[in-house]
Amino acid sequence: MSHHTASKAGSPARVKKPEPAGRLPLPALLALSTAVFVTSLTETLPAGVLPAMSADLGVGEAAMGQSVTIYAIGTALTAIPLTAATAGWRRKRLLLTAVAGFAVANTVTAVSTHYPLTMAARFLAGVAAGLAWALLAGYARRMVPVHLQGKAIAVVMTGIPLALSLGVPAGTFLGAALGWQVTFLVMTALAVVLLAWIVLTVPDHPGRPRGGRVPILRTLAVPGVAPVLFVTLVLVLAHTILYTYVAAFLDHLGMGGSTGLVLLVFGGASLLSVWFTGLHIDRRLRTLTLAGIVLFAVAAGVLAVAADSTALVYAAATLWGLGWGGAPTLLQTAVGDAGGEAADTAQTMLVSLWNAAMAGGGVVGGLLLDRLGAASLPGSVLLLLVPVLIVVAAARTHGFPARRGPSGA
Repeated sequence: MSHHTASKAGSPARVKKPEPAGRLPLPALLALSTAVFVTSLTETLPAGVLPAMSADLGVGEAAMGQSVTIYAIGTALTAIPLTAATAGWRRKRLLLTAVAGFAVANTVTAVSTHYPLTMAARFLAGVAAGLAWALLAGYARRMVPVHLQGKAIAVVMTGIPLALSLGVPAGTFLGAALGWQVTFLVMTALAVVLLAWIVLTVPDHPGRPRGGRVPILRTLAVPGVAPVLFVTLVLVLAHTILYTYVAAFLDHLGMGGSTGLVLLVFGGASLLSVWFTGLHIDRRLRTLTLAGIVLFAVAAGVLAVAADSTALVYAAATLWGLGWGGAPTLLQTAVGDAGGEAADTAQTMLVSLWNAAMAGGGVVGGLLLDRLGAASLPGSVLLLLVPVLIVVAAARTHGFPARRGPSGA
């Protein structure tokens, strides 16, 4: 429903015709992108300040590392029921509620001296993330006409690589200089600024009427939805296995001191990928998805053989970033297009599966590390990418079509 409204709102000749390339409502889209940045950074920040957090809260690093897992679990468990429960809410009110949730959760994390309270705050942050993620891509689609939807989502999704490539290193630096608590308080301040920014720039949209949501099983039966959800689950699982344990893998190669730099290269390449995806997604969604998976697979293959070559590791990090960066935009757009009237439910399912895959990636990667050692990680990723490539290649009519048509709008 929302997407038809967006396309109608964008189609009157008087308003939109003079700009065939189209003009994006950038202040509003950048507010949504900042919400994505806050969501992604809140999720991954403990990874950057883990030793200090675990020392202050009196638990081991492995136990403290679960503060990332419990966040993902909070999102995976609550995204679908909460989104259904708040379906009738006006979109702006819901977005403001989610961002306020981050402000509260990060404040509690900063001042807590008890591990159970910290974990409860992290779970709450995950719940807020579930609400935000389920909302953001659909919100971006509703702000623009059909032919700009891919670009709008790409702008919003730049928050992810920015958080991972710049936010986590900056947070780690700040944590080392001023204490990890300050890092979380800065996140609270950012959320408060974002609340004002949303109030001032983001347009409001009505929610869905009672009973307006399409049930999960009916959504899964819509042609194209299941392939996109399968690709999301397995691709994110593969990425998380490698990303979560990249420090351990680099350590195994004798490059432990270079983790920050390798992730910076990965992040820079991801940003380039998001930008390129935004330019071409509305005409080449299928090609970009296939190319991204192939680049990621080549990167994993290079890492599997890069035992002695620092240059090869950096080359692999670049290819990985180029392959991965556009994935959130491509998958959110693909599931929204395939879902049609069921797009809202499909988007929420994607969010739940995405976070389930992140939690699962941490567990599976940990098992691989314990049982088979760090050298097994790239090969495992390659193995997972084979079915992903096959499903994308097969879903040429629905799911990952050659051209984005108005039918999916």
